Amino acid sequence: MQPMQVSCQKDGHATTGLHGLVLCLIDFYTGARWGELAGQMRHEYDPDNQAIVIQAPLKEIGGNLFKNGRRVGPGGTFEDGAISPQVSRRRGNTRRKGRTKTPAGTRWVALPPSIAVLYETLLASHDHPFTFCTPEGHPWRRSNFRQRYWRPAWDGVHPDAPTHKRHVPAILSEFSFHEGRHTHNTWLTEDGVPEVARRARLGQKMKGIARVYDHVTPTMTEQLLTALEERFTRSVDALSSGERAQLLMWFPRLRKTLQPGDETVSEDRIAMSSPFAI
Repeated sequence: MQPMQVSCQKDGHATTGLHGLVLCLIDFYTGARWGELAGQMRHEYDPDNQAIVIQAPLKEIGGNLFKNGRRVGPGGTFEDGAISPQVSRRRGNTRRKGRTKTPAGTRWVALPPSIAVLYETLLASHDHPFTFCTPEGHPWRRSNFRQRYWRPAWDGVHPDAPTHKRHVPAILSEFSFHEGRHTHNTWLTEDGVPEVARRARLGQKMKGIARVYDHVTPTMTEQLLTALEERFTRSVDALSSGERAQLLMWFPRLRKTLQPGDETVSEDRIAMSSPFAI
């Protein structure tokens, strides 16, 4: 999994810019679903605890985007009086608007320190209401992001024609956004994180009697975040020296998390020389 993780960091910006790079990485490092991430808004981030709250995913119904039951208009603003049609749940007769897939899906998800730096850098780069958005401030649509950015990044461009002028080798063909969620759970399992902590992070409830007796503790959360941070650090270490230097130039605050004790750079914004600077 390590080469894929490195490739995502190296090549993600080439097709998607800062928004896409952070969205791709946070997919792996939170295990959140597409709508839970695409629907993130500025006020849903807690900078003190470096955590995002997942409570009203972005939903697409009949070609329109809705958050918390309200239709999202141009620039990520809400259209007054535009309410989504009620969506039936698969089980039972209850109906709901805009909430998470299950009650357990409403949760806080803490970010590893380096991923929090990237997330805060993204927030500082624009003033639109939705965290992940187009340059015009429109929230991402799943099909648009998938076809224009996600698939080319993973499948490559003319991957079987290395002499083609637009050749980009494939990273992992057919890898889907949702598989980032599966990858996240697998990472945590490999790192020995208890099931109750893994399920809570993914928005899943425990089964059977464990639902009553098992609880997430601060120690489990610390173990989880430490394991994820170490994975990110190893992926950066796998880059070439030039690539690492470029990454730190683009995101100066990463020095605090990747190189503890180095306080020479503390700017809360990306460098002007970064291709992400607008």
